[in-house]
Amino acid sequence: MRKVSFTLNHEEKVLEVNPASRLSDVLRNKLGCISTKVGCNAGDCGSCTVLVNSQAVCSCLISIAQVEGSAVETLEGISKDENLTRLQKSFLRFGASQCGICTPGMLMAAKAILEVNPFPNKKEVEDALGGVLCRCTGYRKIVEAVMYANQPDKKKTTNASSSRIGASLPYIDGLPKVNGKLKYGSDKYPEDTLHIFVVRSPYHCAEFEIGDKEIFVSQNVGIVDVIDKSDIPGRNCFGVIPPFADQPVFADGVVRYRGEAIAAVVGSLEALEKMDLCSFPVKWRELHYSLTPEESLECSKPDIHPDRQGNVLVRGYVEKGNVVKGLEEAVHSVRISCSTPFIEHGYIEPEAGFCIKKNGRLEIFGCTQAAQMDRESLAEIMDLSISDIRVIPSACGGGFGSKLDLSFQPFVAIAAWKLGVPVRISYNRIESMQSTTKRHPSKIELEVGCDQHGYLTGFKFNGVFNTGAYASWGPTVANRVPVHASGPYYVKNYCAKSVAVHTNTVPSGAFRGFGVPQSAIAQEIAFDQLADKVGIDRLEFRLRNALRNGQPTTTGQIFEQGVGITACLEALHLTWLQARREAREFNRSVASSVIKRGVGIGTCWYGCGNTSLPNPSTIRMGIKNTGAIVLHQGAMDIGQGANTVITQISAEALGVPIEAFSILDCDTDITPDCGKTSASRQTFITGMAAKLAGAKLREKILRLANVSEKAKIIPAERKLLLNDKGDCRTIDLAAMDENEFGYVVMAEETFDPPTSTLDGKGQGNPYAVYGYGAQVVQLSVDLNLGIISLDKITSAHDVGRAINPLLVEGQIEGGVAQGIGLAIMEEFVPGKTENLHDYLIPTFGDMPDFENFILEIEEPLGPYGAKGLGEHVLIPTAPAILNAVRDATGAVITELPATPDKVLKAILQLNGAG
Repeated sequence: MRKVSFTLNHEEKVLEVNPASRLSDVLRNKLGCISTKVGCNAGDCGSCTVLVNSQAVCSCLISIAQVEGSAVETLEGISKDENLTRLQKSFLRFGASQCGICTPGMLMAAKAILEVNPFPNKKEVEDALGGVLCRCTGYRKIVEAVMYANQPDKKKTTNASSSRIGASLPYIDGLPKVNGKLKYGSDKYPEDTLHIFVVRSPYHCAEFEIGDKEIFVSQNVGIVDVIDKSDIPGRNCFGVIPPFADQPVFADGVVRYRGEAIAAVVGSLEALEKMDLCSFPVKWRELHYSLTPEESLECSKPDIHPDRQGNVLVRGYVEKGNVVKGLEEAVHSVRISCSTPFIEHGYIEPEAGFCIKKNGRLEIFGCTQAAQMDRESLAEIMDLSISDIRVIPSACGGGFGSKLDLSFQPFVAIAAWKLGVPVRISYNRIESMQSTTKRHPSKIELEVGCDQHGYLTGFKFNGVFNTGAYASWGPTVANRVPVHASGPYYVKNYCAKSVAVHTNTVPSGAFRGFGVPQSAIAQEIAFDQLADKVGIDRLEFRLRNALRNGQPTTTGQIFEQGVGITACLEALHLTWLQARREAREFNRSVASSVIKRGVGIGTCWYGCGNTSLPNPSTIRMGIKNTGAIVLHQGAMDIGQGANTVITQISAEALGVPIEAFSILDCDTDITPDCGKTSASRQTFITGMAAKLAGAKLREKILRLANVSEKAKIIPAERKLLLNDKGDCRTIDLAAMDENEFGYVVMAEETFDPPTSTLDGKGQGNPYAVYGYGAQVVQLSVDLNLGIISLDKITSAHDVGRAINPLLVEGQIEGGVAQGIGLAIMEEFVPGKTENLHDYLIPTFGDMPDFENFILEIEEPLGPYGAKGLGEHVLIPTAPAILNAVRDATGAVITELPATPDKVLKAILQLNGAG
């Protein structure tokens, strides 16, 4: 230990610390600067960026000794009095902060460049911020926010008082994101909290035996306990779909994937940091393992779950018409085989949270996408009633599906219950990537045929999905894919089969699209080739086959209105023609002998909500005798803007300004169940519940005042004023009795979209609403190196009604960025890419220019016509990129990601040199 002195946010600090301590740890744990986030502890993500002597640095890479005598600045230093700087205001104005976990690092890196260059250009901003990763925004809005930070009139959002539906309001929860005060899973815990470290398997499959835990505890000062399966009060099993729940909290004698938990060590943070994990008393015997469905399905291979027959988890099936006859009648046909790997979610916030035992109940604080589902699963694990568990979600630093599953929650719950003290955990990046769910790897075979005019006659699909060691969302993927595999097109004769297969890999789960992005790649590649065989334009081919109002889908469902794919394609028509013309002209020029340009198109459709299952959301709102209007909003906001959008809908339905609401969000003790944040369901389903609740509350208020439906409600202190065409009335709230929730007037409404179960051939109404979209990609390919450079992506998405266009744009650009990663760079390999250095996600430099067309094809079932959007925007990107590569080079890439080596190999093979 030694004394280190420096200034922190212009205040002198003298600390007695270990000089080798990371600056990031000292800032967070000793000095309370929680705005300094830790996403990797390896300098890969940049979320811990601070200023040292006005230079942006990753604080996880330097020791506290290295800042001796230096000036250190964190976000707290520019947010002391909540008077935001121009830069912070610009982030709000441009919607540059979605989940917010990377925002402090972005702001500090941006502050450094703005201090020397107040008006940087795009390239200068990208270079200055290039070391900070974002997984939500697609980066463009961040770049714009920095470029125009000192030009406050460059972009204006709408005043909340003047407009509600259709208004580009800034995130209503944006302030704590840009001032660094928003608390994520690792940012908050009681002072007397113990810490926990999970012991995980280094093997894909092995038997194990844990030795004397008491001796291990006694030999390690500061270690309090070791917990394992024997400490679980209830069921050692969890899963998101009850009939398929099969994942143990702690493995019972056998581990089935690398990273599976076998035990957890509880103690002080210092003790856990000093602990030699090699001394942990466990003996291993490695067993045979299968990492691919092909290996797993071989008859000679052992069953991964011996209590079942075979390694197939579930199959999906949709059949319509006679696909054999349809393909026989085809004048032109195409067969495609393609594959996609594991894809890591890559959110910047690793899993974290704490649990405390309080008055015989468990309270859990931490990151999640599904508080009510967590509560239900934990009740079974802990053998408690649901009412004995309270889940208080922290801010969620990105989720995209993986934080639907339990991760840290059972470990802290078991330890806190057993020891009677608060227990905290914060995953490091490696264990987060080792143990949490991934996008399903896929292998897809597709055959599609059409007549001489290009109209589809038959479509046959077979998809094999690696669901990993446990079920997670495997059944959802297997059932959703056959419904969607045709794309948003009218197909008379159709047969789609899918199978989810167990392997000895990390479980595959939900990831923005539930398998549809994988199937869309095969379908869109096939359509491009089929159009070429017919001899018609590729966009025209899609227009000829696009699903229209009144036509049955692959499941026989008919929508009389709201089918928006034709409008999306037509919106891109001029962009498509111009881009194709420019690419041909460039490729004919002498200068283009090495660089070739290509243009590709991809489309999507996506059902909002669960597939053929009940899917309700409930919203409560009420008025207190003080005049406060309170919205119980239980839809988890993971950066997509649920808090903002649901409040806009509520305000429109009630007829009051948005700022009139006090919001209580996502606490299982005080908010009704709004379902999980997944499947593009919250705007549509919870939004509709909000509209119904707002309308019901308005009706009650108008009835109390005996005024007409057109009366204006004016909130005031301890009363409501109502103006009905000049006739003014007053409701004296202070004189009214409160109900059990503390409200004098209240409404609570539930919305569950109408669906039906699918029959044996997959026919029925799986979703009440679909969203639609299309994207055109313009890119360049270096024929000598195989390097793809994205130039521009133009998107057209049917959102029904854009409740908040600013947030819609943010969803589109963020989803496209993840589609880019899927297409050209991302591949998770168990045991090899378990960090953000070896696993690559898109950065500032990978982003093209964006142009977005937001189409509003009104949906009669949605709140004010709105549909979901979150999943849709990712789906067209990868196929559009692959089609553009083929357009540029002639090479067909069907094994993702399309890395330079694969692109170059395909080009050489096409030219006979491979």
